[in-house]
Amino acid sequence: MTEPEDTPEPRLFAAPPMAEQERMVEAVLFASAEPVTVADLAARMPHGADPAEALVHLRRRYEGRGVALVRVGNGWAFRTAPDLGFLMQHEVVETRKLSRAAIETLAIIAYHQPVTRAEIEEIRGVAVSRGTIDQLLELDWIRLGRRRMTPGRPVTFVVTEAFLDHFGLESARDLPGIKELRAAGLLDSRGGPGGETDEDDEDGPEAEGQAEMFEE
Repeated sequence: MTEPEDTPEPRLFAAPPMAEQERMVEAVLFASAEPVTVADLAARMPHGADPAEALVHLRRRYEGRGVALVRVGNGWAFRTAPDLGFLMQHEVVETRKLSRAAIETLAIIAYHQPVTRAEIEEIRGVAVSRGTIDQLLELDWIRLGRRRMTPGRPVTFVVTEAFLDHFGLESARDLPGIKELRAAGLLDSRGGPGGETDEDDEDGPEAEGQAEMFEE
């Protein structure tokens, strides 16, 4: 009768101390030009590490500092503390402003995503020019979403993490309400877009006033 072989016990790996895990997360985020997800952190860190817990400790450690650890969509990144943004203003080069048509299109996508081009036109009441969509795609503030399971299978548009990052939003749920939009000058007294075409208000003075929040 053959004696059963001893089954080797699984080798256990000790997770690094939490302080060391914080240093690892800090190093990865500091070196990355884009927000990093928890899954990406876990793939880089040693077996047994808990990047989600390390992020909680690291975020608390940076409270009140010159930079803050913030969530951007599904990722995490270091950003200048909001109250110190004025120190960076001299480094910002204004190259152009969005037209009113682009602002309204971007707002509709942000608040109604995923939304098709036909739905954008229905909400605005006018046709959306290809140039307006192309400009927002070029800025990487919107991207193509899933196709609708309707006749013609039209594509949808959604905002990107670059959009959220640019405006300091953690998610689309943090978008301002109607009162805040009116206070910022992004809604006129009528409370919404009018009947102008994209071509009619590409360079109008009202577009320049409403575009301050959307400068590059």
